[in-house]
Amino acid sequence: MQFDLHMIDVVIIVVYFIFMVSIGLYFAGKNEDAQDYFLAGRRMVWPLVGFSLFASQISSTTLVGLAGDAYSTGISVYNYEWMSAVLMAFFAVFLLPLYLKSQVYTMPEYLERRYDGRARTYFAILTLFLNIVLDTAGSLFAGALIMKLIWPDIPIWQTIAVLAVVAGAYTIIGGLSAVMITDVIQAVLLIIGSTVIAVFAFAEAGGWANIVATVDPERLSLIRPMGDPGMPWLGLVLGVPLLGFYFWCTNQFMVQRVLGAKNIQHGRWGALLAGFLKLPVLFLMVLPGTAAIILYPELERPDLVFPTLMFDLLPVGILGLVLAGFMAALMSQIDSTLNSASTLVTMDFIRRRHPEFSSEKLMKVGRYITFVFMLFAVLWAPQIEKFGSLFKYLQQVLAYGVPPVVCLFLFGTFWSRANSQGSFATIVVGIVSAVILFIANEIVGATSIHFLLVAPTIFAFCCVAMVGVSLATPPPDAEAVAQYLWTRDTYSQESAELAGTPWYANYRILSMAIVLIAAALVVWLW
Repeated sequence: MQFDLHMIDVVIIVVYFIFMVSIGLYFAGKNEDAQDYFLAGRRMVWPLVGFSLFASQISSTTLVGLAGDAYSTGISVYNYEWMSAVLMAFFAVFLLPLYLKSQVYTMPEYLERRYDGRARTYFAILTLFLNIVLDTAGSLFAGALIMKLIWPDIPIWQTIAVLAVVAGAYTIIGGLSAVMITDVIQAVLLIIGSTVIAVFAFAEAGGWANIVATVDPERLSLIRPMGDPGMPWLGLVLGVPLLGFYFWCTNQFMVQRVLGAKNIQHGRWGALLAGFLKLPVLFLMVLPGTAAIILYPELERPDLVFPTLMFDLLPVGILGLVLAGFMAALMSQIDSTLNSASTLVTMDFIRRRHPEFSSEKLMKVGRYITFVFMLFAVLWAPQIEKFGSLFKYLQQVLAYGVPPVVCLFLFGTFWSRANSQGSFATIVVGIVSAVILFIANEIVGATSIHFLLVAPTIFAFCCVAMVGVSLATPPPDAEAVAQYLWTRDTYSQESAELAGTPWYANYRILSMAIVLIAAALVVWLW
């Protein structure tokens, strides 16, 4: 199949790139200090928070990965999406108010306040590693994959370099304000583009009725048997919530948007908006991959599903708009991860080592660090080509790396007895068990545990370490940890604050609505 772009499509994409960089230039003069640069001055309203969260997660890697997995293994990949909607409701109810009240810049900084500096250093290093090796590099590779289809003679590393420079430009210049404003534009483009592709794909495949009649029923089921290679049901129950909790509730490049909210209510409404926007992903990004089973039964690799749908089904002009939407998704995750990585290094390492640095100097340091991480991502991204499936690469890395983090945040939020000694034991046990399992599972081949079961296995070891060591050592100072705990008193106080609030502004009602819609979708496609 030929992947050719008409000049009209090229012009649309170029105009889009120029527009994005222009926004960065505009916001460059708006940043006066570190709070402006890293947290948008803590003045973002809920639509900006919600659309930015959605655009940052529904990246080019997600577009390519969701359609590809739906094509190769079935729609069970959508379990990540509806679960993330449920987790955003959980996040809005329990964790978000604690984060915002703490007035921290980073999530590692939050862990230090709850435990100690060891937890902060560990999580900062882990997050930086995942941001560059996983998030930014993955997005660059997915974007380069599309560009290679159009210009096959250009080496993939050159394409990655160009994409990184364009995405990094407005991030370095404009900070989080530029990132969040561009994310809103990118989210709208992304939704429009995905809708157009879905409509064309369903029409060409003969509609939903023909898809149901033609495609293997197992590929149209969300709940899969234990032997399923993509998502065994036990992995859905135990593994997906753990990976999703890390990504949505503790990951710096996601939570940073919420930290920039003007108050707790705007943060909550924004988080719930992002959760709600995850639910239609089934129709816009997953099921088109299922339709591709009928349209293109012999594709060389699943990562080609989304670009094939774009170039084969869309006419001139519309293709340019949709491709701009794809590039929007690419830019959204790259700008998010670069900005969060810069925040982590500046606030968790530079500021701790040089407390005398002014806020303005920290902002300048953050710009330099963003540029350095952009270079690192460019160097690593071509290595992802060695993995068979982009989405598989993303989830496997998370499965081994994040269980200790989930343990630290959950126990730190809901168990007052969790202390610094327990947190350090959790980190050590998590690292050791992850290394052992990785060697046995991925290198030696002595075991063949599905990665969605690897995560809960490591998590179980971490929980034992946390409980055992915390109980065997003195409890933390009750007054010091009180503001980082969610208790029944917290619920009672918030209930009083919600008295008289209309239903459409009540975060509890909105959270329950999201959970019920997600449950209905699961029952429908059980």
